Amino acid sequence: IRLCSEGTLFAMPEAKLGFITDVGGLQRISRVVGRGHAREISFRGHRFDARKALAIGLVNEVYQDPESLRKGALEMAEEIGSNPPLAVQGAKEVFLFDEDATLEKSLEYNAARSSMIVPSEDLGEAVASYLEKRKGDFKGA
Repeated sequence: IRLCSEGTLFAMPEAKLGFITDVGGLQRISRVVGRGHAREISFRGHRFDARKALAIGLVNEVYQDPESLRKGALEMAEEIGSNPPLAVQGAKEVFLFDEDATLEKSLEYNAARSSMIVPSEDLGEAVASYLEKRKGDFKGA
């Protein structure tokens, strides 16, 4: 999850400086924004603002200023932290596994990871709290 505030500038200036972005920068940006946007960013070497970063998927949200960014990030963290920890941790693990796996292997891993949550107390609490429209009381077990 990537957040920024208005006034933030982004760039990959290496092409203008006469060399190729290394240490995985091209690979990572391509995975985030897609090959077309990654190529444009790399080949042109231009700076671009927060609104363009949002439009191409480089950031998830743009806040008005650094203070609203801080507040928004804390609110997002609290919201994520209020979800069942086994589900959030499991999803994190699946996303990480998926980065280097085939679709078939990733689906297998996802199913295996999901099956570990089924016997948990948190799953029952999550369903009950959702249906009862109340905050869940999760134990991570």
